[in-house]
Amino acid sequence: MSFFDFRRWLPSCFKPQTLGQKGERLAEKYYRHQGCKVLARNWRSGLDELDLVVLDGVVLVFVEVKTRTADWGGEGYRAVNRRKKRALQRAARAWLRQIGGAPHTRFDVIEVMVCQGGTVRLLQHQGIPLLRKHFF
Repeated sequence: MSFFDFRRWLPSCFKPQTLGQKGERLAEKYYRHQGCKVLARNWRSGLDELDLVVLDGVVLVFVEVKTRTADWGGEGYRAVNRRKKRALQRAARAWLRQIGGAPHTRFDVIEVMVCQGGTVRLLQHQGIPLLRKHFF
């Protein structure tokens, strides 16, 4: 788990969809700052979606971004429940089928918290269990 403080100002009056999009862009910037290559944002397979697909060295990373404000409360990490994990599994499998598989994969959850005063904090939960080693 790592912590990244963007020190950005975001008004708390954003609609949830707009706030989520801002959070995804900040998460994308975070991964780029870490030296990763962002392959896709908001990639869809049917109704399932991957917020970010990132290449971290030789590891293919599927990223779920959860953006919250201090007013909303609640941890974004806990919002990735069993139902959401199944949808992410389906989307990740579809991505892997499309590219012919990948030797190393990882699933991350990024929490973007918009705090009072405009500070934005990002918390990365790395390597969340999602896919079995051999699932085809």
